[in-house]
Amino acid sequence: MANPNIVGVTTINGNTTTVSATTSFQTLVNNKASSGKIMKINTLLATNANGGNAVTVTVVLYPEDDLGGTSQTIAHTISVPEDSTLIVIDKNSSLYLLEDKTLAANAGASGVVFTTSFDEIS
Repeated sequence: MANPNIVGVTTINGNTTTVSATTSFQTLVNNKASSGKIMKINTLLATNANGGNAVTVTVVLYPEDDLGGTSQTIAHTISVPEDSTLIVIDKNSSLYLLEDKTLAANAGASGVVFTTSFDEIS
């Protein structure tokens, strides 16, 4: 596991992904071991389209890719009101996902969609 030097960046690719939440942790962004990349997480939104109930969401960081190791909590059981969007991460609180790390999330019920915008830097 390395922390690639981003001074000599040759490529920055912008990405946006969406993941429908379940009660199990789902991968939002995965940075494989020895990828030679850093993922800069710019935005993470949790949108509750449950249609009638508030739903809790939890966001974690795994110390290994593919949901490996013991996760550390970034946001814990935050209630998202019905028909609302929670900003978990924004440009003012962005984070870097180093090699061999995974950003993941779950929800207390169905109907939540996580949208992540990130830069893939190599």
